[in-house]
Amino acid sequence: MDSANPLLEERPLPAFGRILPQHACPAIDSILDENRDLIKNLNPDPPNEASLLLPLEAAGSRLQEAFSPIQHLRAVCDSPEWREAYQASLQKITEYNTDLLHNKDLYGYFLKLREGEEWLGLPMPRQREVILSLRDYRLGGVHLPKEKKKRFAEIEQELATCCARFTDNVTDATGAWSLLLAEDARLEGMPAPYREMFRADAEAHGLDGWRISLMPPSVQAILTHANNRGLRHEVYVAYTTRASDQGPHAGKYDNTDLIEQILRLRYEQAQLLNFATIADHALATRMAETPSQVLDFLHDLIERAREQAKNEWQELREFARNELGLSEMRRWDQAWVRERLRISRYGLREAELKPFFAADATIQGMLDLAVDLFQLEISRRDDVATWHPDVRFYEIRDAGGELRGQFYLDPYARPHKHGGAWMGTCANRRRRETGAQPAVAYLTCNGSPPTADMPALFGHADVVTLFHEFGHGLHHMLTRVDCAGVSGIEGVEWDAVEWPSQWMENWCWEPEVLNRFARHYQSGQLLPEEMAGRLRDSRIFNAGLDLMRQLEFALFDFRLHLEYRPERGARVEELLAEVRREIGVMETPEFVRTAHSFEHIFSGGYTAGYYSYKWAEVLSGDTYAAFQEEGLFNKETAKRFADCVLSAGGVRPAAEMFRAFRGREPNPDALLRQMGLAA
Repeated sequence: MDSANPLLEERPLPAFGRILPQHACPAIDSILDENRDLIKNLNPDPPNEASLLLPLEAAGSRLQEAFSPIQHLRAVCDSPEWREAYQASLQKITEYNTDLLHNKDLYGYFLKLREGEEWLGLPMPRQREVILSLRDYRLGGVHLPKEKKKRFAEIEQELATCCARFTDNVTDATGAWSLLLAEDARLEGMPAPYREMFRADAEAHGLDGWRISLMPPSVQAILTHANNRGLRHEVYVAYTTRASDQGPHAGKYDNTDLIEQILRLRYEQAQLLNFATIADHALATRMAETPSQVLDFLHDLIERAREQAKNEWQELREFARNELGLSEMRRWDQAWVRERLRISRYGLREAELKPFFAADATIQGMLDLAVDLFQLEISRRDDVATWHPDVRFYEIRDAGGELRGQFYLDPYARPHKHGGAWMGTCANRRRRETGAQPAVAYLTCNGSPPTADMPALFGHADVVTLFHEFGHGLHHMLTRVDCAGVSGIEGVEWDAVEWPSQWMENWCWEPEVLNRFARHYQSGQLLPEEMAGRLRDSRIFNAGLDLMRQLEFALFDFRLHLEYRPERGARVEELLAEVRREIGVMETPEFVRTAHSFEHIFSGGYTAGYYSYKWAEVLSGDTYAAFQEEGLFNKETAKRFADCVLSAGGVRPAAEMFRAFRGREPNPDALLRQMGLAA
């Protein structure tokens, strides 16, 4: 073991600040060699928790905890060196994991344990872990003959490479475009915080003027607030054609061929395992059991929302024509028109709201809410190494002082950081000789950063995103399960993973919650009660259009993976056009290339799974309804949710967890009411 390599150090947290790209491959090689020796010499007789499960858990956790910083640093400190280190490490781990799942001896040990006398003595989490492991061995191809196993392994490697390249292309295309304004006349209508953000961005790049990029805060600001229609169009085209054959960098970072390769490989893998389609393969690990169940779910929501969405679209067009002088509203006008109609209806301007959501106060308010609901203590530590000065580190303890979890929070957008928001796993909770190792999470957002003249201020949408990721974090960190394979979010069906995160979003709209932290960053004035009420009322504004947009993505993703056949190819644009005709609401320009930057489904794990957001939102809406019925801050309700869901990991199927909490099957009516749609 190389003691000079920080990735190989036995320490509770990664040594950020000392981890370099050149440490990645030597560390992964060293751990993989040790793991292979362990597996080679493993001869559990009989197989039980001590002889089989614990050694494999320790080996797997050590590998995961070394790879996690590599994966994370590639996303938050992107560079050619980190990409190379990540890709090389990923290839090694992919080969190892494939070999592991093809190991008939290991599969036999798990099978013998499941069928042997030791089984009834195993605690329930270990039983669940074994059941899921046997499933994963079968889905990993353990039964395949030698030649098919060889091809399966090749597909895994090719997929890992293609998915990583897909993300790299999106990142490069996002970073390749910018627009420098020498004077700010084109920024008419832009609130002061955004003007300052553009000016600070230019300054950070050594430029004079105002720099507009394709980072999400920049794009959203232009499309929502810029009165200059030509500027909105320019930014919209650049953003919606990233990594494609269209737009200002047409063909340079084009993901067209990668989409075809990824789908072809996924289909071939599904066929090797005797699944009819990629979608059937994907559903083998989810709550939804059949493609028809997913399609019926999506089509039902489409039918319920279509009429309202059409009315909302028509209302936007009429408002644009009658009040704003736009004879024909286009998609690059939509956010701008929507914002003005929202102001007209609710009297809420983002420029007036944003000063009430100072980042520091908002973050603390979110933490205080969790403290209150779940009887926790959450404290910040400044002695932990991070990858950037903006990153904060926190510890979560329960009322008895037990360390329940730790997390890094990286709240702001910056160059060389991937867009979007996510919760990543740094470490899973598991039992060690020294006691329970707490779960550790990365919470990553891309809000507007502070400037020299102004603190970081969030839009309300940024607040919702922050709460969403923290919901994932609570699910990961509040687990009471000590088996790494089913602790936190591990072992939870993919279409239930968004349940706690979407439940957490609901609190962002409650005046009682906003009163805890929404204060003007200069005057200290609380967000006026009347304004908080109007903000809550505005939640249903254009809810039909928002739902239809998500259903468009979900239906496209699912049909893409259900209907793909290699002889006819992906049919991406043709299929998108079909889905949009079925949705039948909004018009989309022909140059838009939605799929080419759709990282969720091509490199983010959501294969035939984007429907999960709405599937889980039914669970979250019905869960939040229990809090509304029993009292928002009812400690017993919060405890029941924590016990039945947040602390339970993947020990039971999500459907059982929901029934344990709610006492019945989920009902979509609560979600529909929440969105202002007829139940």
